[in-house]
Amino acid sequence: METENDILKWFNGEMSTEDFKKLHPNEDFSVLEKLGFYTKQFDVPNINAQEAFEDFKVKHFKKEETKVLSLNFKSFLKIAAILLIMLTSSYFVFFNNTRSYATKIAQTETLTLPDNSQVILNAKSSLSFSKKNWRSNRTLNLDGEAYFMVSKGEKFTVNTDAGSVQVLGTQFNIKERKNYFEVKCYEGSVSVTQNGKTTLLTLGKTFRVVNGDIVNIKDFNIKNPAWLTQESTFENVPLWQVIDELEIQYDMTITAKSIDTSKLFSGSFTHTDQNIALQSVTIPLNINYEIIDKQVEFYSYESN
Repeated sequence: METENDILKWFNGEMSTEDFKKLHPNEDFSVLEKLGFYTKQFDVPNINAQEAFEDFKVKHFKKEETKVLSLNFKSFLKIAAILLIMLTSSYFVFFNNTRSYATKIAQTETLTLPDNSQVILNAKSSLSFSKKNWRSNRTLNLDGEAYFMVSKGEKFTVNTDAGSVQVLGTQFNIKERKNYFEVKCYEGSVSVTQNGKTTLLTLGKTFRVVNGDIVNIKDFNIKNPAWLTQESTFENVPLWQVIDELEIQYDMTITAKSIDTSKLFSGSFTHTDQNIALQSVTIPLNINYEIIDKQVEFYSYESN
């Protein structure tokens, strides 16, 4: 029993590793070290290790009163492993309420939230939220692009690295990519907070930030984002952002060393045919392209 007590002291930080090895030089310490490492990886409710261990023995190893249970070091490690599995499993079942979703290149996904609000994730995007107390705290974290159809109810907030969007019940689209942040309101109204300043958007209004600067955008009158029908549409958007979107919708890498990628592009490209998509972007800008495997190079006619 002395060994088991020393193990509990080591788990609780009451005995150093060096002292334990001096007291028990013949014991295999490698398994115990692994158990100690993995228990530190989980944030679980505080549990008295001694009481848990004693309770485990009472429930599972109670024999006839005349018998004495002999528990050696290896048996204890097996029990400790079982206890570790039980504790970590309980954590994920009862305490981890975070829901996370992510899409890959050229993939979209439709999600139904606990309040029956719907979210459609565009390609290469991720979304997470806490299911606990969702109805009183409807807050999500978005990285990428998504279209939201929000059920009426408590305040609904979407946080991104570039800014946050807040509504009660409406339909809107958020696009947050590197150096690009855009919110479009398709129904009702939304408030966008960026760098401490809040802007109210109503139906047909757009809020756009490119490289940290707010860009004025004319109103639109379409009912839904074009990407819901497998097409990306742009209105005076820098070419580098269009290139980024092409790479997100198709499994390819685009270089444009001889092209001014800050020039503005207005137009669209399909998500269903790579060559047609590339032509839809390059022809209006009077540039050409070359495909080598999954590498695509944009170049001007003059530099070819």
